[in-house]
Amino acid sequence: MCSAKPYYSVKKIVDDAQLNNIQTALAGAILIDPSNLTVVKKHVIENNIATGLTKKILDNNIYTEIYMTDKYFIQKSQKNEITKLHNFTLSFEPIMVNDLINQIKKSKIIKILPVTKTDEERKIVEQIFLNYKDKLAIGWSTHPAIKGYFFGNITASGISKKQSILEIVSMYKINTKNILGVGDSLTDWDFIGVCGYAGAMGNATEDLKKLVLSKGDNGYIGKSVNENGILDIFNYFGL
Repeated sequence: MCSAKPYYSVKKIVDDAQLNNIQTALAGAILIDPSNLTVVKKHVIENNIATGLTKKILDNNIYTEIYMTDKYFIQKSQKNEITKLHNFTLSFEPIMVNDLINQIKKSKIIKILPVTKTDEERKIVEQIFLNYKDKLAIGWSTHPAIKGYFFGNITASGISKKQSILEIVSMYKINTKNILGVGDSLTDWDFIGVCGYAGAMGNATEDLKKLVLSKGDNGYIGKSVNENGILDIFNYFGL
């Protein structure tokens, strides 16, 4: 699994699939061994940087979540429709605090997640981020179950799904040419692109489908998520 979600939100999938190799979560910011739930590696955002960035985003009244390895927080005053929708997709509720900045000061933050609904809000986040671009990384994503919202996954500099896959490959001494990468959004190409084989769900974005098919016989578009598309892709590649 290579997910922007926290590990506790995908743990059931990992367990059901009986995956026992190291997994990556929080947009590549942590690596976890599912056999004993040990955090093999984590990339913590410097506290003063996390505090400064989050304060500027909150000052613009933009909904923001902050993540540690095993929990996430929101400011109680910001609880709204996004909270309910995101709870559903994460299968996990946030801890609501009165002051998010104070919480950051006493926490090891792995990911900051501003959620925007308008182009104007997204531009505000991107403008704020410019002052931190040498210290942090940002990757925008969407979710099919939460249409109309954009999620700004902010992690420590150099951290991404691609980087986490390369870390795992190095640990297991595997050639990326022998790896199959599967996703459903354009941002997934970040890690799929380095894999020798590529797959996209039937309900994936058209941009991702085109990139997957650019790998020729090593690329395949499966059925949609609701039709067990991952099994269709596995079958195509003889797995």
